[in-house]
Amino acid sequence: MPNNYNLDKYIEEISNAFEDIANLEYAKKQKEYMKNNFDFFGIKAQPRRKATREFMRKDNRPDYKDLDVVIKKLWQMDEREYQYFATELLEKYKKKFTKEIINLFEYMIINKSWWDTVDKIAKKLVGKYFELFPKKRDEYLQKWVESNNIWLQRTALLFQLSYKEDTDIELLFSLIDELKDIDEFFIQKAIGWSLREYSKIEPKVVEKFIQNHNLSSLSTREGMKIIKKN
Repeated sequence: MPNNYNLDKYIEEISNAFEDIANLEYAKKQKEYMKNNFDFFGIKAQPRRKATREFMRKDNRPDYKDLDVVIKKLWQMDEREYQYFATELLEKYKKKFTKEIINLFEYMIINKSWWDTVDKIAKKLVGKYFELFPKKRDEYLQKWVESNNIWLQRTALLFQLSYKEDTDIELLFSLIDELKDIDEFFIQKAIGWSLREYSKIEPKVVEKFIQNHNLSSLSTREGMKIIKKN
């Protein structure tokens, strides 16, 4: 972003782009779907991305050093589309991630927390971060598991979703063992989802794990979906 380009102006222009295509009727439906946790402009993903494409361009987006300020400003705004934009904006900087950016990811996970943002942060941002900085992985995962915050715990379970054959399955199984007794839908669902994803790679390994561990019915059902189908 040019030095004379004001960060507040950047966010103001994003707001204008959203307001121009807001749909109040669809916004009501989105809000209901999200259990009335958030307000919405009422913009579907494709038109939202089209309307904000210019703010994602390399010559128009913020400098890396300004990301913390910009993302937190977007995160504090009412309509959920701001958080969707912020998450996707961060994906543009994957090659520039520094060790400290994990603190920003934590902020995003524990503020305005819900599955729609947390799952994307886990898979797209945290997953990439631990690939870049593997020595930081165990430190943060243990902290998150012990945090009593279900969204940090869910992130620990889901960050490997796109790793496929590179999944550290022993780590995943260990995390599941630590979290499987938490009576919380979003944890149990994440356990099942992570197992289902790896069952595409090693179905017998996943099935054996499920058989030998006392998982909830929800985790078991989710984990076995693809295995049963095949």
